[in-house]
Amino acid sequence: MYKLEVESWFSSAHQLREYKGKCENLHGHNWKVKLQLEGEELNSLGMLVDFTDAKRILSGLMDRLDHKFLNEIEPFDKINPTSELIAKFIADEAGKELPENARVSAVTIWESEKCSATYLP
Repeated sequence: MYKLEVESWFSSAHQLREYKGKCENLHGHNWKVKLQLEGEELNSLGMLVDFTDAKRILSGLMDRLDHKFLNEIEPFDKINPTSELIAKFIADEAGKELPENARVSAVTIWESEKCSATYLP
């Protein structure tokens, strides 16, 4: 089994619907994201996924989220933009762009230095 990971970040605002506390108010975070990939077979170059490609995939997703009000973009216009659901969104979207030999094994997202959520597909 081979594993690799890439990290990135984005800044955005959100508010948690029906949450009874201060996070129901509009607020923002500088989110850190770690995308972890795995697979059992390497490509003809001896790579699971080229780091350039993995970073491009993650960067494209960060562009969709960066400097946005998450509650106004799909799918968060219908579901709460929690750390858990943002991690799942990133995993699902990244998985659509990977070669057949690779899959997302985890996405971890930090909304602060001490608070993170991980999604394991």
